[in-house]
Amino acid sequence: MRRFLSLAAVACLALLTGCSSTVPADPEGTLERATNGTLRIGVSDSPPWVETFDDASPAGTEPELVQKFAERIDADIEWTENGEEQLFKALERGELDIVIGGLTDETPWIDYGALTVPYAEQERDGTAEKHVMAVRMGENALLVALEEFLLAEGATP
Repeated sequence: MRRFLSLAAVACLALLTGCSSTVPADPEGTLERATNGTLRIGVSDSPPWVETFDDASPAGTEPELVQKFAERIDADIEWTENGEEQLFKALERGELDIVIGGLTDETPWIDYGALTVPYAEQERDGTAEKHVMAVRMGENALLVALEEFLLAEGATP
């Protein structure tokens, strides 16, 4: 009986220890690093969602949303412009925090990043395209914070 009670006590202790971790979590600490720091955003030209310029910050619906999100977490933005393939590979390597560029929930790059809830819909060729943003796979605290922001801004999931 004493052995059973000891095993039960160890099991309870293990369960309580597991409950002390924060959920959702970022294994790489992305949200914590970016808060009061720098948010690294990858952009791909896709008007009107994202318009890139040679010597200026990107413009459009998505850069405006990301800038507001950065303000919410008191972060500066470091922009990186490239094609989707290069951006998603950089996201996977942890070189970027968020990728934007007129992405939809049908993006072929889903294996390289976690997609937000759709924040807007656009009718195209008789079907509704649901627009999303992407964050590094597993960085769930950042994903949830971005989704909460998008929903507060009037996203239509």
